[in-house]
Amino acid sequence: MVKLSAAILFSAAFSIATSANAWWDGGHMQVAVVAYKQLTPAVRDRVDVLLRLNPDYGKWTSNAPDAATAKKWAFVHAATWADDIKTRPHGYTRDAVTDPTAGQNIGYADKNQHDYWHYKDLGFSPDGTPVPSQNPVDAVTQLKLMMTALPSSSSATDDIRSYDLVWMLHLIGDVHQPLHAVARYTHELPGGDRGGNSEMVMPSTGEVVNLHAYWDGMFGGYVSSFGAIFDAEGQGGLGSVDANPDLAKDLDPEHWVQESAELAKTYAYAPPVSRGADPVSLSRDYETKARNIARAQAALAGARLANVINDALK
Repeated sequence: MVKLSAAILFSAAFSIATSANAWWDGGHMQVAVVAYKQLTPAVRDRVDVLLRLNPDYGKWTSNAPDAATAKKWAFVHAATWADDIKTRPHGYTRDAVTDPTAGQNIGYADKNQHDYWHYKDLGFSPDGTPVPSQNPVDAVTQLKLMMTALPSSSSATDDIRSYDLVWMLHLIGDVHQPLHAVARYTHELPGGDRGGNSEMVMPSTGEVVNLHAYWDGMFGGYVSSFGAIFDAEGQGGLGSVDANPDLAKDLDPEHWVQESAELAKTYAYAPPVSRGADPVSLSRDYETKARNIARAQAALAGARLANVINDALK
């Protein structure tokens, strides 16, 4: 285990975000690319009708060369909307999981950021440290609510279906990032590590990041819809990764989170990651396995997302 200097750690603390984003823009958009490819033509049309109700639709499709490309760009870019609203100083409020509106599903009239919708922390401890109870509202509770509302046969309005669709494009990607399904409690971090946000690591690129951010960044940061499509559909891109067809048929969000939590315990927290806040250098073996797990999980997220939407809007 290689520990890094306090000066480097101090610098990193001010340069690395620790919010509950999963897969930065590049990852969420590539998951959407994989899903879009698996939607039926009729469902693609229905999806576009719903996405047009989002206030950002014009921005998503700006400069698209034709109508078919505009539909695809909108779907791909929509996968980042649930994170985008966190950065807007006006219009969306940072709320708490204890608020009475935490678990609501009311469509675009909802101006809360709902940061706690992005994850479900299944707490565990490798050394007997007490683990607190889980939040009453999380990614699983909301995905189940949205998956019930999305079908055309439900009593939900198109405004709610559109809002839910955009959130689902994001949340299904979120819960397939292993560190969005777990929180580790240790003697060194008795208050929990917030899904790896409290552990610092140095990958082969040389920068110091928290463990959560390391996994989030597997597919890159800010990118355009065109760039995400190019990356996903290019040689060796995410589109070339075959998801397990049997696993892709499992559309229970609770199962998805349990799978991700087990992957986190086995791979994300594997040595040389420590049990405390001290930063460590990641090994080549760790990084290789992490990239392989991330690609497999993102491809599976795309396949499951497509299956959920095809089933709901067929």
